[in-house]
Amino acid sequence: MSPPATDFEARLAGVARTVEEALEAFLTDAVRPGEIARPPRLVAAMRHAVLGGGKRLRPFLVVEAARMLGRESAGALQAAAAVELLHCYSLVHDDLPSMDDDDLRRGRPSVHRAFDEATAILAGDALQASAFELLADSGAHENAAVRAELVLGLARACGLGGMVGGQMLDLAAEGRYGEAALGERDVRQLQAMKTGALLAFSVEAGAILAQADTEARAKLGAFGRALGAAFQVADDLLDRQASAETLGKRTGKDAGKGKATLVDLLGIEGARAERGRLVGEALVALDGFGAAADVLRAAARFAAERRS
Repeated sequence: MSPPATDFEARLAGVARTVEEALEAFLTDAVRPGEIARPPRLVAAMRHAVLGGGKRLRPFLVVEAARMLGRESAGALQAAAAVELLHCYSLVHDDLPSMDDDDLRRGRPSVHRAFDEATAILAGDALQASAFELLADSGAHENAAVRAELVLGLARACGLGGMVGGQMLDLAAEGRYGEAALGERDVRQLQAMKTGALLAFSVEAGAILAQADTEARAKLGAFGRALGAAFQVADDLLDRQASAETLGKRTGKDAGKGKATLVDLLGIEGARAERGRLVGEALVALDGFGAAADVLRAAARFAAERRS
């Protein structure tokens, strides 16, 4: 049986606080070894993008997957912070006028509105580089081969064949480059890349940190992919049904740009059913881990059933 929602949410909030402290300590004006200087305006923009908001689900998955497999360490927290920096970079760039053109993020002005577009671009660039810095640093894991695998995994999740490639497909889905009609298979592929790849890597990172065996990693890979898909369906439903005040960002934007989602293709009830099916698939992937996986089971339900 999974932990009660209140227990899970308390645990999620606890990891979020710890990750926030780690991010706050990293994003200061103090120059780190190997750096020449930290421009104050750039640091301020990075802090605006990262601190004081978000559920920190991705770093939570890193920490809890590692913990389930017996790896509970400061290194897991550092790797979790790296994943969150990468995620925040993607949000900064997604919000740009040339991308999704959003003025609101987590209930506050997006970075290009709070500062300016050039600063937002540079802040995103710096956040991306910082994510790889934290993963490559010896504090993430004592084994250099493990650190290299983390860096490789994150690069693949966020690059050409992952998140960035998914964003390219998303722009094309708006009709910017010609015919935009997408079928269900196209939509699933786009979402698996743009959103799912980083969520799946968050789970995989925990397994890498714990140096899990091939079977455990395969099961967690399946869990992460199903969770990522369920998360995106839930996000599409919220975009249609929730208010901007509840979400802290503009809603209805996909429909306004003519983008196809599974909500469009399956309908509201069909999308809800698909969300449930994907959560079930995620839970089945955790068979064999016993009670140790209860937190991850609760995370899958939370990702699908959240209200914001």
